[in-house]
Amino acid sequence: MKKSAFPEGFLWGGATAANQLEGAFDEGGKGLSIQDVMPNGLMTPPTEAPTSDNLKLKGIDHYHRYQEDIALLADMGFKVYRFSIAWSRIFPNGDNEEPNEEGLAFYDRILDELEKYGIEPLVTLSHYETPLNLARSYGGWSNRKLIDFYVKYATTVFNRYKGRVKYWLTFNEVNSILHQPFMGGAIEKTREEITEQELYQAIHHIMVASARATAVARTISQDFSIGCMVISVPRYPLRPRPEDAFKALRETQLDALFGDIHVNGEYPNTLLRVFKEHEIELDISEQDLVDLRNTVDFVSFSYYMSVAETTDPSAERGGGNIMGGVKNPEVEVSDWGWAIDPVGLRYALNTMYDRWHKPLFIVENGLGAVDQLVDEGTTKTVHDDYRINYMNDHLVQVEEALKDGIPIMGYTSWGCIDLISASTAEMKKRYGFIYVDLDNNGEGTLDRYRKDSFYWYKEVIATNGESLKRG
Repeated sequence: MKKSAFPEGFLWGGATAANQLEGAFDEGGKGLSIQDVMPNGLMTPPTEAPTSDNLKLKGIDHYHRYQEDIALLADMGFKVYRFSIAWSRIFPNGDNEEPNEEGLAFYDRILDELEKYGIEPLVTLSHYETPLNLARSYGGWSNRKLIDFYVKYATTVFNRYKGRVKYWLTFNEVNSILHQPFMGGAIEKTREEITEQELYQAIHHIMVASARATAVARTISQDFSIGCMVISVPRYPLRPRPEDAFKALRETQLDALFGDIHVNGEYPNTLLRVFKEHEIELDISEQDLVDLRNTVDFVSFSYYMSVAETTDPSAERGGGNIMGGVKNPEVEVSDWGWAIDPVGLRYALNTMYDRWHKPLFIVENGLGAVDQLVDEGTTKTVHDDYRINYMNDHLVQVEEALKDGIPIMGYTSWGCIDLISASTAEMKKRYGFIYVDLDNNGEGTLDRYRKDSFYWYKEVIATNGESLKRG
């Protein structure tokens, strides 16, 4: 009997973001993005200009080493590679009249390499890298004008890469704006500073932009498959009390509202109550309501952890994540305090499919850890059994979800090659199968080395999951 429940054609691969690996922030006609003034990730407010201690300006030099990097992904047997297009490489200021040809040509070269190895591209249009000018001159997504700027950008790349890219994601972790207005919405305010009115107006603009881009995509190519992308954080009641159970339910509903709008084309009742209680009256045109009905083909998501919820104010808050919640004493945690909960991934897949009845795509999952590069004589490597165990256990739960009847398109592990952390802007928090010789001070050769997990994942892909350890 076949051991694996993974279907033929399952899209195995990995995921990255332009602002975390490309570097070359001032080459090829690129403009500044909001990431270029976030030297410490989410830890401090943005600076006025790029600073020399911002590792993301250097990245891992993928801009010049993309051929080597994609060859390594091909060696692992990748079926799909998720990457993002840096919006400010295409429209350096976001509001330019004409696109930057050098930027478009760079992604042509990326696609050339992927096609050479038969790797399917999965492209994120906006991955936390709004052009900085749109934040500074327009106030970010609080300004309705950004809808047209985004749709113009999306239309440009849809036309340029039609016939070469099938799978598109409109916004990365679109629900993150609820917690991080600058990273998620290019609004230079903290969550405490922004009003509920301004926050939800910005969210509305993003939802309309996503829906309009989806409509445009379908006029350009019937082969396009358009997805939304959300953060998935299962929330469990900390205690078997009705109050905790309802707290977990309500927070889950707020997490899911972005998916609800993308899938159903209208605002859910949960959000309408939020509007009423906070006396929020959004600027919504009749055309906006029509546009929102352009719904997605599939739902993609990131999954790293679960959290617990309680009405007990003395409970210890969850560590290391932007999504809130309290610490669950029943699960172990990573070096960064994130709960390690493989069963939570199966839980998430089931609850999301029950809610949305759309194909699902796991486009981020992995373990951020401190790796030790060791010299083996003829080469260098990392013995990362901890990462192998983490991913093995999560993929076993993906297989269980497939047995549950959930249609899952694929799995792209986050940071398949070591890159700069989005949340902390450091290098020591590594996710990859490929070690990059770069430290938190920006020092290193940038040489690439295969970790033990590289060979493990290669076998998983080659056997379509049969090599996973179960039970």
